[in-house]
Order: sequence, then C-alpha cells, then structure tokens
Amino acid sequence: MGTKAIDPQSIRNVTIIGDPDETTRVVHRLFRRFARTAATVHWVTSRVDHAIHIAELSSHAPIADLERSVRVADGVIAVVNAAVKSTPRLETILRLADDHQVARLCLVTGLGHPAADFDRCVRTIAETRGAVPLTLQIPIGIGIGTEFEGVIDLVPMWALEPMAVEFYGSHWKVAEQWYRNLVATVMEQDPADSDAILGFRQIPPEHLHERIRCLTRIGDAVPVLCDAAPWSDDIAPLLDAIVRYLPSPMHVCQPEHALDY
Repeated sequence: MGTKAIDPQSIRNVTIIGDPDETTRVVHRLFRRFARTAATVHWVTSRVDHAIHIAELSSHAPIADLERSVRVADGVIAVVNAAVKSTPRLETILRLADDHQVARLCLVTGLGHPAADFDRCVRTIAETRGAVPLTLQIPIGIGIGTEFEGVIDLVPMWALEPMAVEFYGSHWKVAEQWYRNLVATVMEQDPADSDAILGFRQIPPEHLHERIRCLTRIGDAVPVLCDAAPWSDDIAPLLDAIVRYLPSPMHVCQPEHALDY
C-alpha cells in the first residue's frame, strides 16, 4: 500500500504552556474528544484536513527550558487562569515568543471562578512587549454577583443576527462593542480597508480570519480565546484558531524548526 502524501501547509506544531493543572485539562479534553492518546489531532477546517501535533510544557519549568521550547516551537498556546491575579510567567512566555518571532495564542481558563477577571488578562497581554491582544471570544456573565454562563464568538456573530440578539439579550450590546474594538484593531494596520470599520457588519468573517492570521504570524497580534469548560466540552473554536492563525512549518523561518510529518 502507498503512503498518503501530507501537505506540509496542513501541519500545525503547537506547544501548550501554562500551569500543569491547566494545560493537562486542556490537552486531555483535546484527546478525549477524539479518543486518542497520541499527541496528534486531525481536524477539518474550511474542508481541509489538518494534522495538529501537540506538545505540553509547564510554565514552572526553568527559564532556560522555557526559552528553548518556545524557540523551537512553530506556535505557542499560552494558558492563563483568569482567577490568578499575578501572571509573571505568562508575561515571560509572551516575551520569549516575541524574542524568537514565534506566533502565539492565549487561552483564558478559570472563568467560572468567583475571582475571575477576564479584562485583567487582556490588559496583561496588552501591557506585555511585542503584540496587541485580539479578543476573539468574550465570556458571558462573570464578575461580582454574576456567574459564568458561556462564551460569545465575536468573528462570526453577525451571521447569527437577529436570532443571536434575542438569545444573548443584554450581552449583545457588550459583544457589539468588543467586536467594534476587534475590527478597529485588525484594520488599523490595513489602511486600504480602514473604511470597512464604518460597515463592520458587512465584513466577511473570512476577511477577518485572513487579517488576524497575518498579524498573528508576524507577531504583531495575540488572539485571545475563552475556555468554556466545564459548561461545554466544545474545543472546536480552539482547534479552528490553531489551524486558522498559527503557522505551518512552511511559514516558519527560524533554522531551528524542522518539518514534522
């Protein structure tokens, strides 16, 4: 039997870095969804099959080990707990990724905890040298006196209107403002499309995906996602983001990187 050829552009090599308890939960959910124990997940986005190779690293590892792992990664997923007030290792990971021109995503967990502060996580990313946060998802109902109810995906949300307006109720106005901020940030570095902000409802999701991918791969932006567990076991948004925004080995220029088939 012949061996199936693999297009290198459909490969994603990612390293998930964070507190061991948090990263382990994320990785277990990824593999449980596919009943796998090997560190590879096959995922279809836009009708293309992708192979996602996943490595896991504790943010408590020595700085030298963190730097080596970040340096040779094609892409990094930094896991940050919204209930933890001080996240110096998150800042270290983001700075290391910037130093070595490694694309990164941030996954915010712990949103169901009473002390969760999503805005603080976004501010921490914004204040860290190297990239601006692109908030692609927002949590519903966290804060004093409220409970975490789920997540709103900002990029595709206008395709759900007006049903989504009724479903999300008062949260829709908040989501609309976050979406406007996302579009303004994405389009800021694309003068040719600056007028599109005025008609933000008409911007195709595919166009935003492309702009986010470009900004992420050159290190100018960090997409921010929300972990909906344990209310939902849906890891599709994370897998889609890995495929859409993080580079394949063909797009990574550092000599330390090798094609992983």
